[in-house]
Amino acid sequence: MAHGDITHIDIPVGDMERAKAFYSGLFGWEIAEMPGFEGYPMWQAPNKISGGGLAPRSADFAQPRSYVEVDSIDETMAAAVEAGATVLLEKQPITETSWWAAISDPDGNSIGLYEGVTDAG
Repeated sequence: MAHGDITHIDIPVGDMERAKAFYSGLFGWEIAEMPGFEGYPMWQAPNKISGGGLAPRSADFAQPRSYVEVDSIDETMAAAVEAGATVLLEKQPITETSWWAAISDPDGNSIGLYEGVTDAG
């Protein structure tokens, strides 16, 4: 994927088993946990392109969050802050070759940032 592409959508859930049954039954999503990401099942739409995760709901994560692939999280976060964004979560590792972070745009929308390559098996 290229800089600016939506790569992933996280959906916050309070009851993981109920959410898995709901989304797989309603939309036909394949939902499975990947090794190393236990407790964070990944979903994939029937088109085999769209996907994301089901993540535990919290006070800081109560609405779905789209993740945008970027060439550099550091550069993108600096540009976002200069343009009026707020950093919600500093750059964090996912694997040895991938990272994520989150910002809030000037309207308060939470946007995830993704950099790197994740080998999900």
